[in-house]
Amino acid sequence: MGTAINVELWHEDAEQGRNLTRSVLDEMHRIDDLMSTYKPDSELSLINANAAEGPVTVSTELLSLIIRALDYSVITAGAFDITYASAGQYYDYRNGIKPSDSQLQQALPAINYRHVKIDPQAATIEFMRQGVRIDLGGIAKGYAVDRSMEILRSAGVENAIVSAGGDSRVIGKRWDRPWNVGIRNPRNKHDIVSMIPLENSAISTSGDYERYFEEGGVRYHHILNPGTGTSPHEVYSSSIIGAVATDTDALSTSVLVLGVNEGLQLINSLPDTEAIIIDSQGRMHYSAGLAQVQ
Repeated sequence: MGTAINVELWHEDAEQGRNLTRSVLDEMHRIDDLMSTYKPDSELSLINANAAEGPVTVSTELLSLIIRALDYSVITAGAFDITYASAGQYYDYRNGIKPSDSQLQQALPAINYRHVKIDPQAATIEFMRQGVRIDLGGIAKGYAVDRSMEILRSAGVENAIVSAGGDSRVIGKRWDRPWNVGIRNPRNKHDIVSMIPLENSAISTSGDYERYFEEGGVRYHHILNPGTGTSPHEVYSSSIIGAVATDTDALSTSVLVLGVNEGLQLINSLPDTEAIIIDSQGRMHYSAGLAQVQ
């Protein structure tokens, strides 16, 4: 998944604890094999290669996550859109490559979640125009964290944390205290600007510092505005706290695209969900529930 995986848990049997840790890592690898756009034989890559030609039969697991992603497109009025990859495929952050103006203009009409047609009964997915490409990078890591936590809970683990990059979920406590998850300074990876105590919840942070390059004083990062195919710059990072990581992952991406005001409006409209946003001036903004305790 291009990120570090962290598992910490309490178990009475040390060997069983190690086995469960390996089970989590195996699950992460399984989901990456299923959903990676970097692996040409993954199920997601096969969809991208064939769905514009007609319906493609997909697994129940992948279909369910795509449906959930499309639901978030509706909730966020298109700020979260897995078809962003129609333009995103032309960015290479490691080598500092961005799409040409002509590539971007050609790709933009393909960015629209409504181009993705789902038939739940037949378990198929179809793209309604050529050039559409999907990427689950804004939700798959959160889903992998949730699946991993389900493995631990089903084995009787009551105190654990699983993290995949900026996505974390915790159950129980760390010894007799809540788990603490840090929010880093977007411009100094060694500086933590806030520590969040958590029990039985998830937190996801999306930032413009995870994968990016700079050219001509402009930062091109991996989160794209579906309306423009380019990186938004109003927000440096958005951290979302909620019940499960699949949701917080999608929402942290969405808020970074929406910006401070629209992002807070969205989060404040959702139950049991909070946000901490750091804008491009380094100022911190809080959702209504957190603002009351600041």
